[in-house]
Amino acid sequence: MPDSRAESTQPARRLRPVELLFEPQASEPEPERFFDLESIDDPAELLRRSTELALAFRAAAERATDFQAVAAAQLADPRRFDALSEAEIAERADWTADYAAKMIEYGRGLLQPRRHED
Repeated sequence: MPDSRAESTQPARRLRPVELLFEPQASEPEPERFFDLESIDDPAELLRRSTELALAFRAAAERATDFQAVAAAQLADPRRFDALSEAEIAERADWTADYAAKMIEYGRGLLQPRRHED
């Protein structure tokens, strides 16, 4: 029986990946798919599934907008040493200055309940 102490002093053997000798053949490019909607033949099912997706995307967009507003309000917070102006936030987010001002105000409103909880 080998001595276990002798085994532990030997460096671990490193395995190297095998070299590829050829490139795998790429099959025909797959057609672009949008959540497999194009494969649904039943119009009722297509309407149901596409409506479901539209509602999910709408909810996701609204939630992302809320996060944008919170981030804008935090970046504009005058208590930050690196606070950004409305124009700087507008430029970063590709907004107009007016929209940036509205988003900052909206974000401050969203942050308000959190401050009371602290």
